[in-house]
Amino acid sequence: MHALQRRIVEARARGLVGDTILLLEHEPVVTLGRAAKPENVLLAREALAARGVDLEATGRGGDVTFHGPGQLVGYPIFDLRPERCDVRRYVRSLADLMIRLARKYGVEAGEVEGLIGIWVDRERSTEWAGPAWARELAKLGAIGVRISRWITMHGFALNLRTDLGFFGLIVPCGIRDHGVTTLAELVENAPSPREAALAAKDELEAALDVRLTRVEDAEDADDRALEKLLFGEAQPEVQQTVVG
Repeated sequence: MHALQRRIVEARARGLVGDTILLLEHEPVVTLGRAAKPENVLLAREALAARGVDLEATGRGGDVTFHGPGQLVGYPIFDLRPERCDVRRYVRSLADLMIRLARKYGVEAGEVEGLIGIWVDRERSTEWAGPAWARELAKLGAIGVRISRWITMHGFALNLRTDLGFFGLIVPCGIRDHGVTTLAELVENAPSPREAALAAKDELEAALDVRLTRVEDAEDADDRALEKLLFGEAQPEVQQTVVG
C-alpha cells in the first residue's frame, strides 16, 4: 500500500489523476513514523512476526502505531495548492472527519491539545466537553501524515472493531498515560470498516471540503482492475474514493 500511495502521489503531482482518498483495512502491522522511538515497540520483529504482525517504517509523521482488521484507515492524496496550503488546517480536517464518523454511530469525540488524534471519555462516550471534563480519556483515532510539495499522503486510522490486544504490543503514539479504545467498546452498533467507508461520503465531503464525484468499491478488484481504476480513468478534476 505504501508503494501504491507513492505512485498516486507522483501521478497527482503531474496532474494525471485528481484528488484521491483510499479507504481500507490493513492486515496487522506496526508502523514507525519519522519520530518513532525504538522502545515504543515492545517486542522484537521476530516476536511480532510470530503473532502475525508486520513491522514497517514509513515516512509519515508521528511515533509508533498499529493498523489492522477492524480499523478504518484513510489515505487522502490531495494537492493542497493553492488555497489549502496550511498543514495545521489539514490535520484538523482529518480529526474533524473522524469526529463526524464517530458521531454518526453515537459517540462524541474531540481533540486534546498536544495529543494528535481524536479522544473520547470511556465512561461517558455519548458526551464530550473536553479533556479536563473526561473521567477516563482514551484515544479513538490516530493521525499521521506526510506532505511533500503540498501533496498529502498517509492520513488517519479510526478504531471501529479493532482487537485492542494488538495495542499491547506497542506504546501507541508514545503515549503511556492514556489507553486506546474502539467504537465497538463504546456502542453496540459499531460498523465494519467496509460499512463505514461506503457510508462516509457526506462526512468526507464536509470535513475535507471536497466534492466526491466517484465512489468505487474495489474490495474484489485484482491488481489489473485496481490499476485501471486508479490510473486509467481518473481525470484531474475528479474527486474519488476507493474502498479496498
